[in-house]
Amino acid sequence: MPRIKGLPMIALSVAVTFTICGFQAQAHPAKKSRAYYEERDEVVWEVPMKDKLVALTFDDGPNPVTTPEILDLLREYEAKSTFFVVGRRMEKFPDVVRREALEGHEVANHTYSHLYLNHRFSRERLIEELGRTEKKIFSLTGKRCPWFRPPGGFFNDNVIQIAREQGYKMVLWSWHQDTKDWSSPGTQKIVNKVLKNVRNGDIILFHDHVLGSKQTVQALKTILPELKRRGYRMVTVSELVQHKKSNSLLSKPAP
Repeated sequence: MPRIKGLPMIALSVAVTFTICGFQAQAHPAKKSRAYYEERDEVVWEVPMKDKLVALTFDDGPNPVTTPEILDLLREYEAKSTFFVVGRRMEKFPDVVRREALEGHEVANHTYSHLYLNHRFSRERLIEELGRTEKKIFSLTGKRCPWFRPPGGFFNDNVIQIAREQGYKMVLWSWHQDTKDWSSPGTQKIVNKVLKNVRNGDIILFHDHVLGSKQTVQALKTILPELKRRGYRMVTVSELVQHKKSNSLLSKPAP
């Protein structure tokens, strides 16, 4: 596909398959732009709007130490968030997930084993990963969540289709709000990434489970009060999307 002027190309592989003697073979993948997926409402990166709302998201948890500390900070600054949880970690720390839900946060699917989808995988494997995690989320929270975030942000058309068939819509994050906190870049770098780039409707990417690091927790001690001081309301992904939809309906002229 030729480069579309003014639109960055994303390094996303779109699997093109054909059958040889009963086996699936993969042709050279085609690249599709972010605009391609946004126009089809298949992937959410952010939800631009006039109002000062941002969605806080946390991947890879729960963690028995850092997640409760993050929850304490969120409560202190009247912030809500969406936790993209890993199923096998939920089984180890179910009380942390229960607390997330009880305190009004959203618990969403991040696969069972943190499965990277940039390698060969079967349709059955992804369905199992999603289903096993969904059952655990429901058993702990009593709620079903429509959002799925693929580990590492890796996906292709097959992933989108399978996720949609299982009742999910894919959520990634604002490109200018990837804190890279998973790499422990330093507390101040995490702070600067968020506060120097924040825009209305951003989806901000954090991780509540980073082995051996509390940089995210420390950064939030600066980020949360400053966002609140600037007039931002920190909400779940569902609240962000619903706010945009509600305002769009209100702004339509009466028939």
